[in-house]
Amino acid sequence: MTSITARLVDGVRQIAAADWDACAGSANPFVGHAFLAALEESGSVGGHSGWQPLPIVIDDADGRPAAVAPAYAKAHSQGEYVFDHGWADAWQRAGGAYYPKLQVAAPFSPVPGPRLLLRDAALAPALIGALEAVVDGNGLSSGHATFVRDDQLPLFEAAGWLIRQGTQFHWLNQGYATFDDFLGQLSSRKRKNIRKERAAAVEGLTIRHLSGGEIEPRHWDAFWTFYQDTGSRKWGRPYLTRGFFPLLGQALGDRVLLILAERDGVAVAGALNLIGDDALYGRYWGCTEEVPFLHFELCYYQAIDAAIARGLPRVEAGAQGEHKLARGYVPVPTWSAHYIPDPGFRHAAADFLAAEREGIAADAAYLGELTPFRRG
Repeated sequence: MTSITARLVDGVRQIAAADWDACAGSANPFVGHAFLAALEESGSVGGHSGWQPLPIVIDDADGRPAAVAPAYAKAHSQGEYVFDHGWADAWQRAGGAYYPKLQVAAPFSPVPGPRLLLRDAALAPALIGALEAVVDGNGLSSGHATFVRDDQLPLFEAAGWLIRQGTQFHWLNQGYATFDDFLGQLSSRKRKNIRKERAAAVEGLTIRHLSGGEIEPRHWDAFWTFYQDTGSRKWGRPYLTRGFFPLLGQALGDRVLLILAERDGVAVAGALNLIGDDALYGRYWGCTEEVPFLHFELCYYQAIDAAIARGLPRVEAGAQGEHKLARGYVPVPTWSAHYIPDPGFRHAAADFLAAEREGIAADAAYLGELTPFRRG
């Protein structure tokens, strides 16, 4: 039997972009070299951020990466959107050290996608084994792969990882040619409400869609102000640094879509999106002027407009938010996988997840009845 060796690398930037992306593919920008390298270069991860980049690589016979995982040693549970603070508290009450832990993720991005990046699909079990070896060999409490694309779940399940379910709200494109085509599928009352919201949101404002070279330094300056405001209110301090946004714009070009609302030529709100092969991903939003319904307009309705114009199958507008239901976004399951080597803690976590799944199933049935689409 041929032996397989995995190696830890001190950051994604230590791997050639072409080699990393040959494993990651192009569909999901959040696991691409450009996004992950911009996080490192800007200081958003590494240093004192609590996210230490430790990508795991398996090379082929020619020494080129054939399987990689975007892994991080985590000193806290911030920026993950799959909340395990209760697990950390329980572990520490029992006298253990939950941190550091191993996290396989796109940092600060609750975006489902591949977590095993495979040019050679046969290496998936070996890559999972390498993740486990990093946890075991370094005395870490656990390993976590968050927002795992559903087709990779069986790989983690086969390795004995615990599976956790969550819920997001996505907009699904049923071949609509226009926003009005989409509205035509809604109940009359919901259709009227959305039209009223959109009219109120844009009164006196100009909405601009900027991409690639259209995004100038002044636009990033404005968006940084918006992001700081939202980040301070949500997390206490923003996760991303000022330098991240222009680096992302330079690296991803036309795959970055910045939607701004301007009043008399001055931007007062903005929403940043990334464009994948089969989805538009809404990520960050903020404002300096409170305008009723403007958040819904920029983050949800303008995103739908952009997806329809590009023929994209869906819009993923981020974590949580049952208010998205009334705007035509529907509940979809999300998944994470968890490796917990300690038998006692693994048993406790498994019991917690079984109970949690029952609640999620009940919530999903209830939420499914709240969608605004016409019945019958």
